[in-house]
Amino acid sequence: MPRLFGTDGVRGLANKELTARLSLRLGESAARVLSNVEEETGKKGGNRKRALVGRDTRVSGEFISSAVDAGLASAGVDVIDIGILPTPGIAYLTSILGVELGVVISASHNPMPDNGIKFFSSSGFKLDDAVEDEIEARLEEPWARPTGAGVGRIIYDNEAVIKTYVDHLVSSIMPEGVDQKDYINLKPLSGLKIVMDCANGASSVVAPEALRMAGADVTVINASPDGYNINDNCGSTHPEQLQAMVVATHADMGVAFDGDADRCIAVDEKGELVDGDKIIAILAKQMHREGKLKDNKVVLTVMSNLGTRKSLEAEGISLETTGVGDRYVLERMLEQDLTLGGEQSGHIINRNHSTTGDGTLSALFLANALIKERERLNSKIELSELSGQIMRLPQVLINVGNVDKHSVDDCESVQAVVKEVEAELGDSGRVLLRPSGTEPLIRVMVEAATNDQAKRSAEKIAEKVKEELSL
Repeated sequence: MPRLFGTDGVRGLANKELTARLSLRLGESAARVLSNVEEETGKKGGNRKRALVGRDTRVSGEFISSAVDAGLASAGVDVIDIGILPTPGIAYLTSILGVELGVVISASHNPMPDNGIKFFSSSGFKLDDAVEDEIEARLEEPWARPTGAGVGRIIYDNEAVIKTYVDHLVSSIMPEGVDQKDYINLKPLSGLKIVMDCANGASSVVAPEALRMAGADVTVINASPDGYNINDNCGSTHPEQLQAMVVATHADMGVAFDGDADRCIAVDEKGELVDGDKIIAILAKQMHREGKLKDNKVVLTVMSNLGTRKSLEAEGISLETTGVGDRYVLERMLEQDLTLGGEQSGHIINRNHSTTGDGTLSALFLANALIKERERLNSKIELSELSGQIMRLPQVLINVGNVDKHSVDDCESVQAVVKEVEAELGDSGRVLLRPSGTEPLIRVMVEAATNDQAKRSAEKIAEKVKEELSL
C-alpha cells in the first residue's frame, strides 16, 4: 500500500481522497503521536498541549480545517485556528508561540479541487518521515478518548497573528541593529514599483501589506479569493497576466506566488520571467558580497539549470545538490548549517528568517537586492540586467499525466529512450525523468545546447512514457 504522506504532507482530491473523516483521524492521530513524543523527550508539566491550524483559500479548506480542529480537540489538544494565512506564516508562528504542533490545510500550487494536510513541529520545521509514519500507523488504532475537562478547546484568532507575521517579514530586510519599533519609518523599498500576483490565495492580504510597509509602490492582481479561484490561470504557475501588467504599468518588477505563498517567481521590467533558480542566484551573489552566505555555499535540486550552477561557481559559490522537494533542500541545509537554498519552481529557503520556503520573504529580499545594487553602482540597474548575469541553458519540461508514475524507473523501453537521448546530447545537456511527489504526473526535463534540441528530445521521451505507462 502506498505511503499516505507524500513529499509535502497528505494530498488528494478534497472530499473524495481527502475526506472529512480522514482529516478528523489525522488530527486525532497527530495529537496522540505528539503526546508520545513529549513523553519520550522527557518534557514535563501539566499544561495542555496546543496546536496552531491555518489554511489557504480553497472552499474545501473550511470543512477540512474544522475536521482537523475537531480531531485535535477530541484528543485533548487546545487549538488556535488562525484561518487563512500563508504556509510559511503558520510555520513561523508555530515556532514563536510556544505551541507543540502546526497544521496547514493547503494543496499549494495544485488546482482548487485538491487539498492537503501537512504538519510542522514546535520549531516550525516539517515533521520527519518517521513521525509522519507514526501518525499514519495510528490512524486505525483503538484508543481511550478523553472526556469531560480532558477534551481540548478551539479558539479563533487571525488579525493579531497577521500583524505578528507581517512585522517579522518587513523587519527581515532592515539593517542590523535597527529597533523593530523604528523600522516602519525606514521604507527600504521606496522608489520601487512592483506588481504582485497573489494567485487568489493565502498571500492576498499579507504580501501586499508587507511590501507596502517596506515602502514599495504595489499594484495587486488576483487578490480576491472566493474559495474557487485559487491558482486559476494566475499566480506562479500562470504568470501571463503578471507579465503583461508589469509592462503595461512600467513597473520595476513583478512577483507571483502560489496558493499557499511558499513559492515566488518574478518578472523583470521587460516582462521576462525570473524563475527560482535566478532568484536564488541573485540573492546568493548579494549575500556572498556582504559576507552573509554561510560557507559560500548554496543548496539546489537536480532540476536546477546547469547555467545557474556555472554562474554561481564562477562567483566562487559552491553547490550542494538534492532530490526535488523543498524538504530535501532543507534537510541538506540543516545538515551543513547553510543559509540559502531552493528550487527552480520558486521554493526558496532563507534560514536566517524562515524554516520553510516563503514567497513573500523572497519577494522582499529580491526587491531589496535590486535596491542595494542600484546603491552600490550608483545607477538605475534593472532586474533584467541582474537576471541576465545568470547563465541559462535552454530547458524544456513536459508533464505527462494519466500514467503509472511508480513504474517509470523499471520500464526498460522508457529507460532505453532516455539513454539514447543522453547519448545524443553528450556533455552539452542532460535528461531528468522523475515522478511528481505531489501530483499524478511524470516530469520529463531536458536541457540542451539549443531550445529546439531540448524540445525535440523531451517530446521523444514523453511520447514513449505515454505509450508504455498510460493508465
